Amino acid sequence: MSRPLRILIVEGNTQPARAAHKKVYGETSAESYASVVHAIDSELVADIALPADEGANLPDPAGLEAYDGVFVTGSSLNIYDLQPAVTRQIDLMRAVYQSKSPVFGSCWGIQLGAVAAGGVVHRNPKGREVGFARRLTRTAAGVNHPLLEGRPAVWDAPAIHLDEVSRLPPDATPLAFNAVSEVQAAEFTHEGSVFWGVQYHPEFSMRELASIMRRRSRGLTTEGFASREDELLGFCDDLDVLHDDPTRQDLAWRYGLDEQTLNADLRTAELRNFIAHRVKPIASARGRA
Repeated sequence: MSRPLRILIVEGNTQPARAAHKKVYGETSAESYASVVHAIDSELVADIALPADEGANLPDPAGLEAYDGVFVTGSSLNIYDLQPAVTRQIDLMRAVYQSKSPVFGSCWGIQLGAVAAGGVVHRNPKGREVGFARRLTRTAAGVNHPLLEGRPAVWDAPAIHLDEVSRLPPDATPLAFNAVSEVQAAEFTHEGSVFWGVQYHPEFSMRELASIMRRRSRGLTTEGFASREDELLGFCDDLDVLHDDPTRQDLAWRYGLDEQTLNADLRTAELRNFIAHRVKPIASARGRA
């Protein structure tokens, strides 16, 4: 009898940021990520690591080898701000690479994976991408890459980020881009380990995206994403409605959204592909499934 797949969710946020997220959404980023992954495969067993915290009980490299896959969440941190909450995560990512366990990162996750493998992350000179990453487009290498299996030639996805991967690490392959960021999806090979990551958030529901934007509504309005804060809050309210009823064509038309963002199975395609093409085959090769 095969055992359940065991995965590790690495939370990118500090304790105050986790508490703020949980207050408005009901779960931390890692808890939400675990819920989404469990909905994809109900047999998965998920552990959560909190490397931003001083004294966190983190698995050693040998312990990391026990995981069939590792997921890295987003974060409100900036990776070029080399405070201990950041450097601890870089060290953990390097240990993940050494473990050879498959790893996937969203937003902060792809930035962390890039820096730990020798890449560079900067603040995006084009500014923040918020709400949805629009017109995501495959590179030539991304056309037939299994990470993007099931995605159309051009698609949108939930997103909120100010930083971007400005220089890919050695042995990296960019897989998707858009007008805001040249690296929206990529594969890295480092120390014999393969990393898949995206700059957007396939794990976000409409409600989670709304809760994050609502919490940052004043700052986002100041940055020019709405002329008044109540307009931005109205957008968040509409996202909540779409979460409950994704068939609301009036709201989908208003915001230019289609099934790639509104259908949970399609929105989470990259997570499903990572589990199908990386986690399960490698677990089988290791004699675990």
